[in-house]
Amino acid sequence: MSLPVPDTLEEVLDPVWLSQALGQRYPGISVVSVQRGPIVSRVSTNARFRVECRGSSPRVLPADLCVKGYFADCSDAAAVSRTAGVPEVLFYRHLAAASGVRTLECFYADVDPVTRHGVVITADVAAQGAAFLDALSPYSSDQVAESLEQYAVLHGRTWASGRTDQPWLAPRLEATMRARGLREISGNFEGPIGSRVPVAARDAERLVDVVRRLAQLLERTEPRCLLHGDAHVGNLYLDAAGRPCLVDWQLVQHGPWYLDVGYHIGCTMGPEERRRTESDLLAHYLDRLRAEGADAPAWDDAWRSIRLGLVYGFFLWAITLKVAPRITTVMLERLGTAVADHDAYASVSTA
Repeated sequence: MSLPVPDTLEEVLDPVWLSQALGQRYPGISVVSVQRGPIVSRVSTNARFRVECRGSSPRVLPADLCVKGYFADCSDAAAVSRTAGVPEVLFYRHLAAASGVRTLECFYADVDPVTRHGVVITADVAAQGAAFLDALSPYSSDQVAESLEQYAVLHGRTWASGRTDQPWLAPRLEATMRARGLREISGNFEGPIGSRVPVAARDAERLVDVVRRLAQLLERTEPRCLLHGDAHVGNLYLDAAGRPCLVDWQLVQHGPWYLDVGYHIGCTMGPEERRRTESDLLAHYLDRLRAEGADAPAWDDAWRSIRLGLVYGFFLWAITLKVAPRITTVMLERLGTAVADHDAYASVSTA
């Protein structure tokens, strides 16, 4: 009989359930106590905790762990939000080890077959000295170059492998547009959150029209590779050695490399540093992509393509509602300015 996936955080942190869940990887282990730590709850819930165990296993389970799930609202109305965790579970179960990227070590990942609730238990890297980032964190162009190397590994090792019978890896943009669009964008653009977006980019109807065309384009674009899908600075952490690592895989999908790269370059730095370094950063990414054995695009094609990634990232933040306004404001300013600088709306229309 398979182990039920809990609906609540209380069930996850029960020593009996944890013993069974962690015992799938660490046979014979028994969790005898659980000490709760900090909890961050927005759409998903991330809860840190410490376990005391007994029992033998050839591998050592760290005492400090973190669980991610969608525990805040278990009602039927929340079912769509809860299924957002499914791709991340499947990434950790099937792809993380082979991807080659630095990410969280996962000890349990499963999806309830009825509710589609996904739960992941990983190492608590914060307890190991890691620092999680957001748009207000200092992040230099040299650090951007390092994180682009991780995207080059992810893309290069899966280059031209993007047609699959796995629906959870299909392009997501059309589905995202069905869930959110003009209403959310207009609300952000017309309020203080969007006040620092250049006028050339602050047109909700045009953004929706351009993104609709981009979604159609993505359905036929080749080559595809494995994408992180939400490549902003808040989905990075620096490990204890200061190296950038990728986290939060809810939008993992197959698609063209530039969705991650254009988005990442556009949102990680302020406009002036981005303008000064973006061409060098793109060249660095392409060099690392070739080092992974991929048939990287020519410079002119790549330079045009990152504009589509800028639009993609700008749209994702323009529809964002449940992030602190000060973060969304910064991200919209950075990405909106990059979209305006590159006349990226026109680039999508002519692609």
